[in-house]
Amino acid sequence: MNMQSSPVLAPPAPRSLDQMRLPMVMMRDILLKTMFRQNVEIVTEIARSICLPVSVTQELVDLARTQKLVEATGTLHANSGGEMGYQLTDTGKSRALDALSQSEYYGAMPVPLDVYREQVKRQSIRNIQVTRDQLTTAMGHLILPRSLLDHLGPAVSAGRSILMYGPPGNGKSSISNGIRDALGDKIYIPRAIEYTGQVITVYDPIVHTAAQEQVDDPNSLRRSAGRYDTRYVLCDRPTVVTGGELSLSMLDLVYNPTARTYQAPLQLKSTGGVFIVDDLGRQAEPPQALVNRWIVPLEESRDILALQSGEKFEVPFDTLVIFSTNFHPNEIFDKAALRRIFFKIKIDGPCKEDFLKIFALVARKKKIPLDERAIVHLLQKKYPTIANEYANYQPVFLIDQMIAICEFEGIPYQMTPELIDRAWANMFVKQEAIVH
Repeated sequence: MNMQSSPVLAPPAPRSLDQMRLPMVMMRDILLKTMFRQNVEIVTEIARSICLPVSVTQELVDLARTQKLVEATGTLHANSGGEMGYQLTDTGKSRALDALSQSEYYGAMPVPLDVYREQVKRQSIRNIQVTRDQLTTAMGHLILPRSLLDHLGPAVSAGRSILMYGPPGNGKSSISNGIRDALGDKIYIPRAIEYTGQVITVYDPIVHTAAQEQVDDPNSLRRSAGRYDTRYVLCDRPTVVTGGELSLSMLDLVYNPTARTYQAPLQLKSTGGVFIVDDLGRQAEPPQALVNRWIVPLEESRDILALQSGEKFEVPFDTLVIFSTNFHPNEIFDKAALRRIFFKIKIDGPCKEDFLKIFALVARKKKIPLDERAIVHLLQKKYPTIANEYANYQPVFLIDQMIAICEFEGIPYQMTPELIDRAWANMFVKQEAIVH
């Protein structure tokens, strides 16, 4: 389902080398390194490797020829429409090796940071408008109070930071994932970006889900050439989910000393999408320190990163950040930090009616027949012992326990007061002193 009235504007393909806004020597060296490493000889193959239109690639090959770094092989490749073949000269090979010793990066030509900024604006998360229907559809598998969607809807549409807090086991993580699913459209992710001659790889198959494209058709390159800049990959809006493992260092550029290139940090990879910080308060760093790191990005829509040299530079910050915690916000943040988180939404346990709805839904799904005596026993004998505090995880937990017991005992799936007692015993640990 597309959440926008019109698709995201595609990045226009460059029409000439002058339009690339990259250092000429850098482009030439990436061409030489790619030809050397991938052994590509014809312009359409080279164009596919460096992700540029054929006409721009030909311009680059011609430039390298004038510098005596590339020469025509004099061979016309019959299986490639009679295209001329090219190879590196001895000077070209030594230049490629020299360039590889400075940076191992080859392949897709990077997108200059300033050009990428323009694309971020075209596909900003802030441009999205999510309706109540879209949010309800994305969260159809969850039973949520109507008032919760009243708060969530404006928060998602604003594309601003959200803090969800409340007791554990009530679906904060599921709601975060539902928000992600509600976004629904696709954006363009650069394979790599360039800043002052340094290459920062952004596209990451672990984080980004590429849309299906007809690349397998040998004629598709010619047909789709010029439709959009193929230095980008069309992907679902990205989602990065982190939990207790999140550390401040994961929000910095990662330098690879062997390849002499950088990898984008998590928040840059999630540009145009959602960054979920689950279980805030379980990380090694205090929550206040983590939120302090986000203050400038959240307020000013820009992040500051540093190169190995110590030089700092700005990158766009266009991400819906969702913090989720089991702690009360006042326990883990000061007032200044709380003020900067735009929406604060409490996720409580269900009321008794919603609990019963969830219980019945789970039972139907797991094919265990409902039993009135067992349910009355659960509500009248068990829940009063925990002050009638219902949680969304409990129906699944109790029903899975009863199923496990039935399978062990070799009896048909059923629920009885006795099975409820046995399942309940596993949900809580009795407070007692253990003698060591």
